[in-house]
Formats: sequence, C-alpha cells, structure tokens
Amino acid sequence: MNTDMFCFQCEQTVGGQGCTTMGVCGKRADTANLQDKLTSSLIKLANTCEKNEENTKLLIEGLFTTVTNVNFDDIEIQKIIDKVIEKSGNPDFDVQSIWTCDEDKRSLKSLILFGLKGMAAYAHHAWILGYKDEKVNYFFYEALIAVANEDITNDELLKLVLKTGDVNFKCMEMLDKANTQTYGNPEPTKVSMTIEKGPFIVVSGHDLHDLAMLLEQTKDMGINVYTHGEMLPCHAYPELKKYPHLKGNFGTAWQNQQKEFANISAPILFTTNCIMPVHDSYKDRVFTTSVVEYPECVHIGEDKDFRLIIEKALELGGYKEDKHMKGINGGDTLTVGFAHKTVLSVADKLIELVKAGKVKHIFLIGGCDGAKTGRNYYTEFAQLTPKDTLILTLACGKYRFNDLDLGEIDGIPRILDMGQCNDAYSAIMVAFELAKAFNCGINELPLSLILSWYEQKAVAVLLTLLYLDFENIKLGPTLPAFVSPNVLNILVEKFKIKPITTPKEDLKEILG
Repeated sequence: MNTDMFCFQCEQTVGGQGCTTMGVCGKRADTANLQDKLTSSLIKLANTCEKNEENTKLLIEGLFTTVTNVNFDDIEIQKIIDKVIEKSGNPDFDVQSIWTCDEDKRSLKSLILFGLKGMAAYAHHAWILGYKDEKVNYFFYEALIAVANEDITNDELLKLVLKTGDVNFKCMEMLDKANTQTYGNPEPTKVSMTIEKGPFIVVSGHDLHDLAMLLEQTKDMGINVYTHGEMLPCHAYPELKKYPHLKGNFGTAWQNQQKEFANISAPILFTTNCIMPVHDSYKDRVFTTSVVEYPECVHIGEDKDFRLIIEKALELGGYKEDKHMKGINGGDTLTVGFAHKTVLSVADKLIELVKAGKVKHIFLIGGCDGAKTGRNYYTEFAQLTPKDTLILTLACGKYRFNDLDLGEIDGIPRILDMGQCNDAYSAIMVAFELAKAFNCGINELPLSLILSWYEQKAVAVLLTLLYLDFENIKLGPTLPAFVSPNVLNILVEKFKIKPITTPKEDLKEILG
C-alpha cells in the first residue's frame, strides 16, 4: 500500500477505514511501522522458538506493547524488537501482508491478532501477580502460527476466532483469581471526587500491583493517592482500600486527560494503557512504568522504585485548598465494587425482584470510552432506561453515566459498577448464575448487552461473548473497520450482533 503507515485496530480510525499518515491516537507513522515490525518479529518467535516461560513472557509483553495508547517511544520499541530478533532472527513474515490479502482472510486474521493483543494485556496483569495458565500461554504460539499461515482456510480461521474467545475467557478467569486472591473480593465502596489539599499522586491505567506498591512506598509520608480512569475500581479491594491515603478519584474518562492534567499540581503515574500524547504543559509530571513509555517522560523500571515520583509530589505540593471535582453529569461521588461475588451474594433477592416484576430487565452497558462523537448514546441510553431496570457496567465507558443518581430498587442501586474492562468475567458469571437460577439459557434472560468498543481488549472480550453464545449484542459507536461484509454477515446470522441506532429505538426494540 502506498501509505506512510496503516492501522485500523481501534474504533476511532480515520474515516472508519484506517489511519495512513498518523494515528488518531497520536501515534506517528514511524512508531506504527515499528510496532508492525515488532508484531512481525513476535510471529517469527512463535513460529521458530521453544515454548518456554522466557519466550512466552516476551510474546505477552511484546503484544501488549502494540495495543493502542500504550507505547509511543520508538527507541524503547526498537529495544524490544532487538531482543526478539536476538532469539529468533529477522522476521520472514511481514504483518502488513495481512492487510493486503483477501478481505475475508484479512478480517478473520485481524480478529485473531487483535483479540490476541487484548488477551496479552490480561495475561500480563495476571503474570505480574504470579498467575499463569498453560492453555493460555500455549495459545499465543498456536494463534500467531496460524496468522502467519498463508494456506490456512477461512473455515479454520473462523474456528480459531472462537477459540480465541474461549482461551480469553480462561485468561480473564485467571486474572479475576489473581486479583481477588491477592487483594480480596471487591466490596461496594463510595469514592469521593474531591482532591484534598496537600501533596498527591494520580495513578492511571489498570494495574493493581503497581498501585499497591506505590501505596506501600508512600504510607505515612503525607502524600495522598488518587485513581484515574480504569483505576477507579481499585477502591473496592480490601487490601488496597486499607491504605487511608488512597483518597478518591481524579477526573473523568481517559480521553479527557490532556485537559484535566494540564494544570494539575501533582505527578501522574501511567501503569498501562491508556496514555495519550503528553502535552508539554505537564510532560515533566508524567511518569510511566511497565509496558507504557512516552518520549521524554521518566520511566520507572522493574525495580518499581517510586522515589522520583514521590519527590516530585512533595516538590509540587498539591493544592492549597480542597478541590471539588465533578463527573461528566455533575455528580461528586462514584460507587464501585459490584463484582460477581457481591452481586451473587444478593442473587436470591435479585431473583425475587425479577419474579415479582420489580426488576423487569437488566442492561449491561459497558466497554471502552473515547473522544469520537456518538458516545453520548450511552449516557442517553442509561438515562432513558425505565426505573424498574438495573444497569450493570464495567470498563471506562461507564464514565459517561456513573455519576448519575438513578435511584435504587428495594435497596439495590440501579447502577452496579462491576469494575475494569479486565473484569468482564464478573458480568459473564452473573449471567450464568441467573440463567441457572431461572433454569433457562443466557439468551432467554431479561438481559441485554449494550457495548462500546475502542481497542483490542474490547475485541478479546467480544470474542469471548461470541464463544459463549451470547446473542443480540448491540455494538457501537461503529462496527470494526477490519470486519469484512462477509464476516459481518456470519456474526449477524449466527450471533445476531447489531450496530446501535438511537437510544429510544434500541430501548423500544429490546423492551418490546
């Protein structure tokens, strides 16, 4: 292709087709091409090297590095490429060849590759906490070998697409176990959006382990810690909320960070995606760790020595008076902690409410947020849901409506925040348990999935839902550019996936 770059792995890609000169995410063409080279190198590694722990770790970290809004540092990406080539030699497969092959094969291979990148993120979080799974680890090799196979049939690829969903379900289950056995089962917790006066640090991303280590290193130092973005659900974990200086949540969704961080008198730590291009107005206050890197920003290595960010927090001093922040809809508190253990602990009550007609329907409104127009759909949808319905939510898409007060049904809040995108496992388990209680299939439940997607972790979750035979998923704001018309027809016919329309029309269709 006669382009500077080509990338269509996220929802916001230019024209709904692909970024060809610069990524909408802010990724430069040189960076995009290096990430393609890294992906090609990882495919060569999977095809030629021994399946051992060292190589698996490199595959997982390398794939995670290429997820949208993770690594913008060409020098550091090249270092990973060099490390992979040292083990396997120069790649003899160019991942860009996928984008120019038959559109259906391209579509199926893209679903596998992008789903694999998302699964790598989940596997990475679990690995850090000491949790690994042989089936999950082996599949990275199997799938990458298939992606490189030019003779593989579309039928074989379609089976592998669903297997990607199968293995990702196992991976999410492993991560749920890693998080809950390390930090306890989440508990319903009200989180303040007020930033108290004095020194503080804002932590963004998804990694619980990094937050735990920062909390330990800052205890009794007079420094408060605030979550940002998808770190919000961390307030619900007993082993994290026990630290009194974990005070609350800063700001709103990830795509607002450039505006919200511009005048902040504190450092920000990015532990995983989603980092946006860092403006000069706050570049000296941004620190990265793990797979996240950005040019000219201080990176904290595997030793997780947070002294530099602690010193920066003390130097900046924070705000002189309490700063009262608001959510997108004007709310000043957020409630988290309704993971599957919590929801299922009141399952009997929930079942009785459904049987009594007090809960007529349950909506799962979850997924990624983003800056592209059309995402106000999810706010409007939540606001229009009848008062006798519940909303389960997870991932950063909830920032569109999680500060709304939609009331309760017999003591159960109408909005139940189930956690990060990493916690989609919780929503699936609740659906399974309700189906068991009502002695019906999951698609016979009064349950509808209204999903927003942005990047590759959402792709992995979608493939899991398809593998588990969830039907009638409404997906938006737009359908993936990498899905061909023929593959889309398969998804529509087999799983009844539909694009969102308007909140009123979709609610009317769902509730009949």
